[in-house]
Amino acid sequence: MQKMPNNVWLLTLIQALALSAGTMLVLAGGVLGAQLTPEPKWSTLPLAMSIVGTACGVVPITRLMQHFGRKPVFIMSTVLGSLVALLAAASIANNSFWGVVLSAFLLGLMMSAIQQIRFAAMESVNVELIPKAASTVLLGGLVAAILGPELVTLGQFFSDQDFVGGFYLTAALLLLCSLLFTQIDNTHILTEDSSLSGRKLSVITRQPVFILAVSASVVGYALMSFIMTATPLHMHVHETYSLQDTKWVIQSHIFAMFFPSLFSGWLISKLGTSNIITLGLTTYTATIIIALTGSEWLSYWCALVLLGIGWNFLFVGGTVLLSQSYQPNERFKVQGLNEFLVFGCQATAALSAGVFLNLIDWRGLLIASFAIIAVQLIVITWQQNRQKHYTA
Repeated sequence: MQKMPNNVWLLTLIQALALSAGTMLVLAGGVLGAQLTPEPKWSTLPLAMSIVGTACGVVPITRLMQHFGRKPVFIMSTVLGSLVALLAAASIANNSFWGVVLSAFLLGLMMSAIQQIRFAAMESVNVELIPKAASTVLLGGLVAAILGPELVTLGQFFSDQDFVGGFYLTAALLLLCSLLFTQIDNTHILTEDSSLSGRKLSVITRQPVFILAVSASVVGYALMSFIMTATPLHMHVHETYSLQDTKWVIQSHIFAMFFPSLFSGWLISKLGTSNIITLGLTTYTATIIIALTGSEWLSYWCALVLLGIGWNFLFVGGTVLLSQSYQPNERFKVQGLNEFLVFGCQATAALSAGVFLNLIDWRGLLIASFAIIAVQLIVITWQQNRQKHYTA
């Protein structure tokens, strides 16, 4: 059995610390939005704008990485992210809703660079270790699931106002990440000449493997974001659950997003990526059914845990499939397109979550989610049939 390179473990540590900024924003975004917004329907705007920021950042970030390499762009992004976290703290202290929205958007831009960590890890290993590298680096999310929301509690030692101290700590963590990025060994990351254009995107995107990969990641992220964005708002504001109860549900959800990475790489090698994607959709279906059964705290907890597990199967499966759709010199443009589609759809889902919650309430939002699952099942069946007759 081949040993995982040290680069992958260092990237996993950085992922754990950097993702804590995102996981704290998941909890803070909806609550701050509800507290500061001038219009209830825009209560999910801060969290949604962080995802919009990620969608807007992926193409410029991948272009910068193509020209300057991954390492300097990682360092620059986390340094700037640290400054933005301080801006967020100042905005909250001044009760500025639009300041919080702007800070969330800019943090989203930073997160578009962090999303590239998984590709850097996959490029640090041989082909046979790619599934394991992809799932290993996502293990950093286990730490982020606990650390991110806890930053809110720990931050109370630095400020009496909710979330202000948490963003101070986030700034410190991102600065630490920038220092850790300086220790990344670029010689262990794929170095094939990326100046060659390779095939046209119109050719690459017609491949069944590409369509399966992107659709799995899009549905995984969009549906997860659609339900997750609405949950803290619905629990804390509409159902009047305490911030502590809401935090535990979100914390458990984020933990469940990354815990399957302990074995999802192994499952892919045993069951295949298409079966893992189907398993993820089945888990999403169970999520919605449980969420519809009642408004007890345990129903929310079970539903959000299953939502996290389903996301992992869909996202890891999609990421591994994507690596099979491009040649080394095509990786930046294909990865950039994939990230834009995934986070663009996620942003749309997050932006619409608050609107749907106000228009058709919680149950209506969940029922609408079934349509997304049905579409993806059709895509899987269609593409599997097409793959049998496809010739490159």
